[in-house]
Amino acid sequence: MKNKVEETVEFLRHRGGEAPEAAVVLGSGLGAFAEALEDKIVIPYGEIPNWPASTAPGHAGRLVLGSLSGKRLAVMQGRVHYYEGYSMEEVVFPVRALGAWGVKAYVATNAVGGIDHSLSPGDVVLLYDHINWMGANPLRGPDTPEWNPRFPDMTHA
Repeated sequence: MKNKVEETVEFLRHRGGEAPEAAVVLGSGLGAFAEALEDKIVIPYGEIPNWPASTAPGHAGRLVLGSLSGKRLAVMQGRVHYYEGYSMEEVVFPVRALGAWGVKAYVATNAVGGIDHSLSPGDVVLLYDHINWMGANPLRGPDTPEWNPRFPDMTHA
């Protein structure tokens, strides 16, 4: 995977220059957020080497680079899901590539159901912990210390 990440980072540097400060993944219903960016560079996922293509409805499948309130952002309009048949390595590939490019913060958004009956569509919920019931772990694979510790401390996540 390391060679693929390096190839992708080289492409992102060529097309987008210096790494943005943060990446934001837009879940279902939030794709229009990318339109608020200034000085946009729009890259369809199909043009990015090794980047998996989203098949989920409503996911545009584009990486939009630009600025918002003076901060450079990488905005992913859609992502791939494990249930689409991708391996866990493929699902986490964009996160690894963005991190290797130099992105320091990552915000993932998504549409969910069944959390709490007091919540309504459009409510914002901040997760502070999780339990992985998937039987697959996104950290599985070769230990690559320059990317991350093998078992990151989630105490203050």
